[in-house]
Amino acid sequence: MSFYTQLQQYPANELMERCEQFTARDIDRALSCADLNLDDFLCLLSPQITDNQLETLATRAHRLTSQRFGRTIQLYAPLYLSNECHNGCKYCGFSADNHDLRRKTLTDEEILREAEHLHRQGFRHILLLTGEAPEAAGVDFLEHAIKLLAPQFSSLSIEVFPMSRSDYQRLVNAGVDGLTLYQETYDQQLYPELHPYGPKSDFIYRLEGPERGGEAGFRRIGIGALLGLGNYLADAFYTGLHARYLMRRFWRSQVTISFPRLRPAEGGFAPRSIVTDRQLTQLICALRLLLPDAGLLLSTRESAELRDNILPLGITQMSAGSCTAPGGYDGDEEEGEQFSINDHRSPEEISKILASYGYEAVWKDWDGAFSRS
Repeated sequence: MSFYTQLQQYPANELMERCEQFTARDIDRALSCADLNLDDFLCLLSPQITDNQLETLATRAHRLTSQRFGRTIQLYAPLYLSNECHNGCKYCGFSADNHDLRRKTLTDEEILREAEHLHRQGFRHILLLTGEAPEAAGVDFLEHAIKLLAPQFSSLSIEVFPMSRSDYQRLVNAGVDGLTLYQETYDQQLYPELHPYGPKSDFIYRLEGPERGGEAGFRRIGIGALLGLGNYLADAFYTGLHARYLMRRFWRSQVTISFPRLRPAEGGFAPRSIVTDRQLTQLICALRLLLPDAGLLLSTRESAELRDNILPLGITQMSAGSCTAPGGYDGDEEEGEQFSINDHRSPEEISKILASYGYEAVWKDWDGAFSRS
């Protein structure tokens, strides 16, 4: 059974009706469960949760995270290779409709300069990103870039366009061990409105991308919804459902979940709903209880204060010192960016903050030699 088939078994209107029926007693019962089922998870996402119940949820999430991951946080950095894109996504700074954006695809020399900057800062795990313009930055381009970067980094992940299983396999063979692919929203009716044209308009092909990645052998598979695009509660539930499916089917891969909230970008797209700090905290803690072994990521989209406060409640990985424009580490980071970041602290500053909270910053958690042994 594909995840798309499973997704159809949970209509959003039924989920919302069920969510409205939960009582304080139901939430207390879910909080007492050692192993959550999907109904318990939906219950813990309920807006009826009280402050005291949220505190209990946070306490359980903190305890469980400490048991499974210790007091460590993996740091990583994004490296944007290209902002050229043929998609018409309404919310993205890289959208083909944004005619004012300076388009750029890095040359070999520029890729290496960006990489050297990140390497000097201590990073040994980076995330490579592009838009969707195969003639400028397609599979051949990515394979070449990966071979350029592999000598400097022990772990390389990609957050690019969805591919066939065979193309994913090419990149695994070239040295990539991680795949991140956000569905953006799991609402199949809303999806075409937000993605009116371009390859990304194919809802099902994108949805099944992580499955093709799992079949290709990625060590790590990352998913997430762009919070604020659609119904927050439905997308939150579907994210947990998707991660649970992937963990069970691809048990040799680590599944990670990100929590991006909409940030300002070129084009001025306004979120359909505002996901509050409280709701974000509730989602992170509920997902930790549903999926004790999942990696949970929080990026520099969020403020420094929020990232510091949520840190003990389930987060295991954080980006640091990020730039969302190609060539931004070595030049003008605001020109050609995908979205504006919120936490501008340097990697060194974040490492010191983690230490002050009793956490250890991990710059390397994998070596490609293990794959070859």
